[in-house]
Amino acid sequence: MAACGAAELAQALSRPLSCLQGPECGRAARLRALEAIRAEVQERPLSSEAVQEVFEAQLVRPLARCLAGDAAERCRELALQLLLHGLSRCERPGEALPVLLPVLAQRLGPPQGAEPCEELRLGLLQLLGLLLRRGGTAVAPYLSDVVGILQAALLDHFAEVRRESCRCAVACAQAVPEHFHMQSESLIKPLMQTISHQHYRVRVDVIQATGTVIQFGNGKSVDDVLSHLAQRLFDEIPKVRQAVTTVIGEWLLHLRDRYSYFHKLIPLLLGSVTDEIPENMTLAWTYWEKVGLQWEKENEEDLKDKMDFSVPPSHYPKGVTRPGLGCRELVSRNLSKVLPGLCHDLTDWVESTRVKASQLLYVLLLHAEDHITQHMELLLRALYQACLDRESEVVRNCVKAAELIGTFVSPKVSLRLITSAFEITPKPSCLMVLAAVIRGSPKEILQPHLSDLGDTLSQAGVCQRSEEVLYMEQLLCCVRALIEVCQEDCQGICLQLMKVLVAVMAVPNSEHLKEKAEETMCSLAEVQQLDGFLYLYKQHILQLLEWVSVSHDSWTCYSPEISQLGVIATHSGPVIGEALHDFILILKTCLQPNKDPQMRLKLFTVLSELLQKANETINSQGLFPSYLEIVIKDILAPNLQWHAGRTAAAIRTTAVSCLWALLHCQMLALEEILKVKDVLMPHIIAAMDEDSKISRLMGCRIVGGILKVCGRQFDEIQLGKTYPEVLKRLDDASADVRLTAAHTLTDWFKCLKDSDVKSAMKSHIEFLYQELLIHLDDQDPDTQSAVLEVLKEGSVLYPELLVREVEVAIHKHRTPAYCNQLLHHIQTTREAA
Repeated sequence: MAACGAAELAQALSRPLSCLQGPECGRAARLRALEAIRAEVQERPLSSEAVQEVFEAQLVRPLARCLAGDAAERCRELALQLLLHGLSRCERPGEALPVLLPVLAQRLGPPQGAEPCEELRLGLLQLLGLLLRRGGTAVAPYLSDVVGILQAALLDHFAEVRRESCRCAVACAQAVPEHFHMQSESLIKPLMQTISHQHYRVRVDVIQATGTVIQFGNGKSVDDVLSHLAQRLFDEIPKVRQAVTTVIGEWLLHLRDRYSYFHKLIPLLLGSVTDEIPENMTLAWTYWEKVGLQWEKENEEDLKDKMDFSVPPSHYPKGVTRPGLGCRELVSRNLSKVLPGLCHDLTDWVESTRVKASQLLYVLLLHAEDHITQHMELLLRALYQACLDRESEVVRNCVKAAELIGTFVSPKVSLRLITSAFEITPKPSCLMVLAAVIRGSPKEILQPHLSDLGDTLSQAGVCQRSEEVLYMEQLLCCVRALIEVCQEDCQGICLQLMKVLVAVMAVPNSEHLKEKAEETMCSLAEVQQLDGFLYLYKQHILQLLEWVSVSHDSWTCYSPEISQLGVIATHSGPVIGEALHDFILILKTCLQPNKDPQMRLKLFTVLSELLQKANETINSQGLFPSYLEIVIKDILAPNLQWHAGRTAAAIRTTAVSCLWALLHCQMLALEEILKVKDVLMPHIIAAMDEDSKISRLMGCRIVGGILKVCGRQFDEIQLGKTYPEVLKRLDDASADVRLTAAHTLTDWFKCLKDSDVKSAMKSHIEFLYQELLIHLDDQDPDTQSAVLEVLKEGSVLYPELLVREVEVAIHKHRTPAYCNQLLHHIQTTREAA
């Protein structure tokens, strides 16, 4: 039946074939002949045996000649379609290889093939793929020709041709694996030239083809393609990354020389387990688990003891599944080869490389577990550098990796290596790594090393080395990590941690850091079951003052201890009142006029802040009055003396402010003022002539305050020296100073009321009347009102004298209103009397 069908088809094809092969057959005739052949071949339902017979005997050669040399593109296209149709139905298409491969090599081979039409080049490659897939071992004699065709086609300008050539390369490798390895290296270069093609589907096909070519070819080519495949792990298209993962996974499972390439392939596969696409991540883990299990079975004898007697670690990262034994062993045995290159990539200039390297580092350390120990020096150097990276994700991944060091490496080793780095130049990254190691460490293993850690962190070379915010933030992180991990065990190093927290809070211009440090201090109190951080100060205030004042005699404005003393004094609240003796002695030493002016200014600012709430701070125990004479005579008075310069003026201003704070909070009683007034009054009167408005204002207030408390104890000489400078302040440029001076003169008049020195002061009073009447005509209504009140108060001393002075001055005033009010007040007072 098949023979009958083949004979009928052969008879039907004889006429169009003779026309197709005629020497004088034109383009139109050839086209009609091919159309006729197609109609006959495609319309007859023939068996594969019949098709094989007809094609082999009659059609292959004429169609191959047409495909090879026909000038008409349509004729070549029809010939190609017929060949694809026939060969796809033949039983033995490989028998056509001797005829067709030379034609394919002619139309597609190097240099750039003779076939100009892109679609026909694609069809020719599809024909080649069909022959490779169905030809089997018959392809072997023509392997060189096939490889030559593929070398050219892989670099074709048409993307679909490149894709089809990749599929042909896969088919060729699978068709003759025993011969392919001799030619496979020839395909590597064109494949790698195409692997970065702009079309992602081309890149996917190239990666898949590369996997198969090396799987069935020469394994030495792995070295030539690894860098290209690694680059594709950064491809923005998930399918491309998935293709790389699949290829690497298959190589790790099936590549003949895979043991030689484990250290190169494992990083690529583990690099995919952190892919942002869940499907790719799952695929990578699946392959990795298979690789681990396979290696475990292949090396069962070596791993027998570990499989039978291995004990899982008691401390393991939460929420993380422990990798299998085979996976862990693979990483541990290859870590020494992988880690140097990976550490180099952590500092690569390309951001994405650094991110991927940091992700891979975490995965490798998770597998390596305690095998990390032998690589600690290299690892720490890399982490110190990587933790300074500008990219936050790199830093985050490196911190996670450092936490694994704490989990798996003995603190005896890790802490010794990390703290030894502090002896050179402590950097923020060193502290960041240390904090991460502490967080990752188990409490019971870390406990014996707590004392050493506390001593290291509280060393002056560590906690006082820098005022850089990033550095102090990481120092604070170390303390928080210790409290978080060790909880109540921190009681033994509470003083050291307090020193560190005080140093952190002393960093200038960093309120957020101060808030975090205070929160940490509260946590430290909480783990010791104390009600608040003030109880920590209560326990250690004397030790903290002793610590901060070790070198106070040689402090300068740059000494960090000044800010730290300020923190201890202001932040400890009422507790500083319990250590008043030590605190005052420090101030007495540091606030001498021969000390650094800027340093004195800082300390006076602290003292002024404390005095504003004295009963809640330095006088919380009621002990401050016993130190008043020292504060005034040995601290304030020497600094009120005039010296040239802006800093000296600022010091005098703060010293005056401190003195006013003492008076304002009623800390200075009559006895104390009488003891020091002779020393203070000249300086206070001089302060009222300062350039600083605050000094003049405070000077007026202080004189008024002293007059209120002990003005009646002043003799005529002291009273006579007091008022002239106050009177000058009525001409002050500041309205606040003028009004305060008026109030002070009111107090001065009150001191003379019913006083024994009243008569001796008559000439002074007369002079004051005259001067005040001038200021009663001031342009500022507020000043006029204030002066009027002064004169009303002073009118009770010598009313007749004042009336005469008013009557002389009233005609000189712009308006007599205020003079009339004063006269009316004097008259009313007389009548009332």
